[in-house]
Amino acid sequence: MQTAEEMRTHLTRKAAEDAEFRQRLIDDPKGALNSELGITIPDSMEIKVHESSLQTVHLALPVTGDMTEEQLEAISAGLSCCL
Repeated sequence: MQTAEEMRTHLTRKAAEDAEFRQRLIDDPKGALNSELGITIPDSMEIKVHESSLQTVHLALPVTGDMTEEQLEAISAGLSCCL
């Protein structure tokens, strides 16, 4: 199993090299993650993909507060909030 960092690196590299994959990742992140990494994201978890530019950089902050059991399981499986 890949770590969250390895998955992030793979997705970022592929999105930089493959415009069609990049657009799919933006339009259907769960589907793209499933087909590319073979992982299923629970319906209760939302995935948002943001494109950075030379003028805009996105910073993902870790979750705070109470998490559901499903969210804790996803994080422990390497599916961090900031994949």
